[in-house]
Amino acid sequence: MSEALAEPVVRVRRGWMAWLFCANLGLWLAVYAPIQVLLPQQAEMLDKADKELVFGIVTGFGGLVSLLVVPLIGFLSDRTTSRFGRRHPWTLAGAVIGAVGLAVLANAPSVVVMTIGWCLVQAGIGGMLAALTSAVPDRVPVEQRAQVGGLIGISQMLGTVLGAVVVTLLVSGLQAGYLACAVIVLAGAIFFVLRTPDTQLIVKPVKPTFWISPRQNPDFAWAWGGHLMINLGNAFGTLYLLYFLGDVVHHESPEDGLLVLMALYGVALAAGAVLFGARSDRSGRRKPYVYGAAAVMALAALILVVWPTWIGVLIASPLLGVGFGTYWAVAIALLTQVLPAASDRAKDLGVLNVANALPQVIAPLLTALILANLGGYRGLFAVSALATTLAAVLMSRVRSVV
Repeated sequence: MSEALAEPVVRVRRGWMAWLFCANLGLWLAVYAPIQVLLPQQAEMLDKADKELVFGIVTGFGGLVSLLVVPLIGFLSDRTTSRFGRRHPWTLAGAVIGAVGLAVLANAPSVVVMTIGWCLVQAGIGGMLAALTSAVPDRVPVEQRAQVGGLIGISQMLGTVLGAVVVTLLVSGLQAGYLACAVIVLAGAIFFVLRTPDTQLIVKPVKPTFWISPRQNPDFAWAWGGHLMINLGNAFGTLYLLYFLGDVVHHESPEDGLLVLMALYGVALAAGAVLFGARSDRSGRRKPYVYGAAAVMALAALILVVWPTWIGVLIASPLLGVGFGTYWAVAIALLTQVLPAASDRAKDLGVLNVANALPQVIAPLLTALILANLGGYRGLFAVSALATTLAAVLMSRVRSVV
């Protein structure tokens, strides 16, 4: 078997994990700083009366692009025979395209240009995500994957928190915020590509196809459904948080309030990812931690259903963080253990990552309907809790992972 397709057995070193962490940190910062702060502010500047609609349109189209790009780039990277490796060329190209999109957003004079810019960001970041995610089954043995997954979860959280810090405290204005994100995502990708090895594929795999039969691969199908629901529930709970703080909680400074919440969320997420990721690796068990994470996340959403106040948000935020941190640490391990074939790792992970991107497409549309017809934000957080609970039910159907 080719070295590129062999199951990894040698534990990765801390240096490799550190560079992967940095690349993922830049990736998630470039996604969440715009989603949490910059895009909502820009939508309000361009159309204050219909800011929610504009924000939903922009993020919806961007999510659709990511939905298509992630499995496509995964498919292509699985079959890349470049002397520079299979994954690194796509990591670097994705970062460059994402940075270009951020530069377009920095100078967007209209909703149309804003949408084009965010679509470019999602295309580039989606390609980078496909390549970086495949590094886990490519390089990391099964018994170390929850530890590495925990670091990826922390990078996602820290990208969210640092993104908010960068665009609210360290730089001033939308343009500077977008350009700062562009520099950071490029730096993370460049250092990872230069400082880590990438195995060269000698012969392309045969029988290329995007279709993964649920009948032949039921565990993959159930895991995909569970991953979709956990991300949909998280999107319902966080996507409109800035507006919730301003319109429902009536916080005097929603941006500052969001920063406080992200700090609480981040510390809790890191604690959950490190503590429970390590425990999962030691025990070899994944699903009990998924169930616990889903229950805690659902509880966080329900707190906001019955107590939509600043105190309620302060309690819910760290609960959501510890739940999502635990989930991400264990989910990376679980999802890579149900991949159908080594020759299609990145493509199959790309299909799984559709479950990350699809909520960005459908959540804004569903949120508008929920806010209008199911009791406003109370109804939205109730649906978030329901989706998260359903995720645990679907994950329970996975049989090959305990």
